[in-house]
Amino acid sequence: MKPRIHPDSRLVVFRDRAADTAFLTRSTADSSRTIEWEDGNTYPLVDVEVSSASHPFYTGRTRVLDSAGRVERFERRYGRSATARG
Repeated sequence: MKPRIHPDSRLVVFRDRAADTAFLTRSTADSSRTIEWEDGNTYPLVDVEVSSASHPFYTGRTRVLDSAGRVERFERRYGRSATARG
């Protein structure tokens, strides 16, 4: 690797709000918020919406999607002619 062209990698805590879990890992992400980790050290904190702890692919929990409602909403919004063109 070339020197001085890569961002600094450091330990960062990623907190998944949906699953109420946190992960300590190396990252280049920057944050002004900090958290005290289990080892007593303070690390930058990055909140995420979805991680492997809450994503349906990894958890095996699927979400039920209302596909009929989506089609009806599309037709209301754009009209029947938009579906006939496609």
